[in-house]
Amino acid sequence: MKITEYLNNSKKTLFSYEIIPPFRGGSIDKVFKLVEDLMPFSPPFIDLTSRSAESYYSDSGSGNLIKRVRRKRPGTIGISAAIKNKFNVETVPHILCKGFTREETEDALIELNYLGIDNVLAVRGDELRQLKNDKKNTRNIYASDLVNQIQKMNDGTYLEDLIDANKTNFCVGVGGYPEKHFEAPSLEKDLETLKRKVDSGADYIVTQMFFDNNVYFQFVDLCRKNGIEVPIIPGIKILSLERHLEALPKHFYLKIPRDLVSSVKGKSKNEIKFAGIDWATKQVQELIDYGVPCIHFYIMSSAKSAANVVSNFI
Repeated sequence: MKITEYLNNSKKTLFSYEIIPPFRGGSIDKVFKLVEDLMPFSPPFIDLTSRSAESYYSDSGSGNLIKRVRRKRPGTIGISAAIKNKFNVETVPHILCKGFTREETEDALIELNYLGIDNVLAVRGDELRQLKNDKKNTRNIYASDLVNQIQKMNDGTYLEDLIDANKTNFCVGVGGYPEKHFEAPSLEKDLETLKRKVDSGADYIVTQMFFDNNVYFQFVDLCRKNGIEVPIIPGIKILSLERHLEALPKHFYLKIPRDLVSSVKGKSKNEIKFAGIDWATKQVQELIDYGVPCIHFYIMSSAKSAANVVSNFI
């Protein structure tokens, strides 16, 4: 079932979740346990993030030598299929531009199509794997290029002529930035980029996390004024650690309201935990009252905080 069908058919606000695969060598059992904790809340879909392989250099311990360490999260294709089959829930793997050729992207999408996974989120991603210049290999530079490639496959057009190639049927989501993408010179320019993604065939938008609902409301208004009419799902992160006060703005280029900062700074772990849950609960209630079709929770290794919030509305 497509994400847009869930959004259109539901008479109440839905709750979805985004999780990350374990690092290379980790156990899928942890992922299964996390999804198991979410199932009592009947999620319509679960997103699986994706990253290309990353390498960094670490002290080898000998004093002088530096060793290369390779970290890679298992592919979202296998994990998406495993979760869908085990829990009978739609999974939305993230498909990246950067670090992958268009040929590799097409292969991944063909595999997903074979597995019956019809929903994907198209994102540009981080440049973690450098591609060699090869005229035989092409690449998608922007998310709009990736969306366009997916839509061509939906029309039955592949990079090469394939024997008995069928049309795919992907529902495509893209990211939106209520506080603008950090590379955009202005929110207006960022909205132009978002509109290109929608005009290329994106079916819905999931926003970057935010802690001030007014930012989201203003963003939706601007989108509508700029002719962006697809569903816009708000993304929520539950603040749970004091270090999030610095880490989240640094990595995601967002602002944290002063009242939330005051309720967290210098407090005990339990006080911070409950302050984050309380803030998110109020956010969710206001978003429901606004009439959002779905609320998307960004979670890491534990579903407990999200469960605490969502349980108030189920």
